[in-house]
Amino acid sequence: MNMLKSFGRRSFLKMASLATAVTATSAFASNNVLRSATEEEVKNPFPGSKLIKTICTHCSVGCGVIAEVQKGVWVRQEVAQDHPISHGGHCCKGADMIDKVRSANRLQYPIEKSGGKWNRLKWDDAMTKVTAKLMELKDKYGPDAVQFLGSAKVSNEQAFYIRKFAAMFGTNNIDHQARI
Repeated sequence: MNMLKSFGRRSFLKMASLATAVTATSAFASNNVLRSATEEEVKNPFPGSKLIKTICTHCSVGCGVIAEVQKGVWVRQEVAQDHPISHGGHCCKGADMIDKVRSANRLQYPIEKSGGKWNRLKWDDAMTKVTAKLMELKDKYGPDAVQFLGSAKVSNEQAFYIRKFAAMFGTNNIDHQARI
């Protein structure tokens, strides 16, 4: 009887939601909603496309990707089954790399906001502005006014260069983006 008293409205709703979800997914599984790809779908790439072996750049692991590229556009991807690092696997981030690359929100060139509007910059102009701002901060507040951040996307060699750059700048303020 005590168990029934502790089984309140909220618990009932949770259990009812769980039962509904199990029933719905069972219905999908039994009605052949999912099917295996046909041989034609597997072997027939986009017309005129090329398969290019590459690596995922989301982190520094470097898992294998086979990108299908048509007219310079990445249209499909598969895992590289023979890759020595990933052995035919991907994490969820790697499986979504094609969407990150093709995203309309992806920054593809330097931009600067001036007068309330975003304007495209040339790469050389952007680097000059960043360099000038870093030197201004260093001269005005000292080198410890700046912090450099590493990333899970960089290799050991790139992390070494970031650390060396920070040291040459005059600071030990370096961290990894995963801690932020």
